[in-house]
Amino acid sequence: MELAYTEEQQAFRLQIRNWLKNHVPKKPLKSFDTEAGFAQHRKWEATLNKGRWGMVTWPEELGGRGCDLIEWLIFEEEYYRAGSPARVNQNGIFLLGPTLMEYGTEEQKKRILPKMATGEEVWAQAWSEPNAGSDMAAIRARADRDGDHYVINGQKTWSTRAVYADWSFGMFRTDPNSERHHGLTFILVPLNAEGITVRPIPQLDGLPGFAEIFFDNVRVPVENRLGDEGAGWKVAMATAGFERGLMLRSPARFQETARRLVELYRENQESADRDPMVREAVLRAWMDAEAYTLTTYQTACRLSKGGKIGAESSTNKIFWSELDQKMHATAMSILGARAELLPHAPAAQGVGHWLDGFLFSQSGTIYAGTNEIQRNIIAERMLGMPR
Repeated sequence: MELAYTEEQQAFRLQIRNWLKNHVPKKPLKSFDTEAGFAQHRKWEATLNKGRWGMVTWPEELGGRGCDLIEWLIFEEEYYRAGSPARVNQNGIFLLGPTLMEYGTEEQKKRILPKMATGEEVWAQAWSEPNAGSDMAAIRARADRDGDHYVINGQKTWSTRAVYADWSFGMFRTDPNSERHHGLTFILVPLNAEGITVRPIPQLDGLPGFAEIFFDNVRVPVENRLGDEGAGWKVAMATAGFERGLMLRSPARFQETARRLVELYRENQESADRDPMVREAVLRAWMDAEAYTLTTYQTACRLSKGGKIGAESSTNKIFWSELDQKMHATAMSILGARAELLPHAPAAQGVGHWLDGFLFSQSGTIYAGTNEIQRNIIAERMLGMPR
């Protein structure tokens, strides 16, 4: 793998850096788990789209730049370095978007992707159910065919961004006699449809980052199906591959956290060095973030040559989720009692974001399939071990 950037890639990086310098909000946006913050982030998505930075890997005719994955990684590095706002529509642009590129019809792409890129339509992921969390093959929510519509009944839970989102994408059982991963269909559902009830679920910080979605005879046109009927598992596994392996968590996110962790250590070195393990943890965080970056570049190069993301995406998911937890736990150790201060506390003095990050990192080993499930996948599909 060539580790040097081309002149064109270096020029592309400079172009991104200059645009972000002139457009990133000077004042941090409110949390997108609040109604006001959600609106602010939706507006930011529109700003990105005007500059054609909404999703750089998309084709130009759909509002993108037709960039390759290396250019996307460069964009992400500059995006995080500039302190840009988090992407409220990440479920859409990073998960559903690439899946639409692979399985969507031309009409679906033209209808959905432009509004996704502008933030006009924000998407929620509706996969998990009360008895089907990481084990999506246990999904029971029904979608019964009635002419040119599906009639959906059931419940989804832990649906991220669903409180204020416009649409959801999920799997539903279209063959009532099917078992496990057979007979499932991937369907796109508007959250303002008649028969839908969205009930917020508070996170550890009290904000409604998740929601339960109840479906009571919800009628959805068959044209909202993604892929063939009964082939939802195949489509969903492609989405899961993007979520676990590459798109959802770019290495730049963890590089920036590692950089800030080193900075935090240096600012508090006298007290931090009382425990020699802290310095070692900081060094390990930096090295692991760089290792994840190099591995991701290697994956991007392989995909650019026609390769696929397979079961190895589970190794990526375990690595970045546990790395995130370790880095934030180390920050908590450095800060000591100050780590418990919320961002708005007068004495927080700018360190409150570490507590936010620590709380959120706890979910990393759960969403996108628990790490226990990922280890099962690695054992069975990569190492050939018996179930």
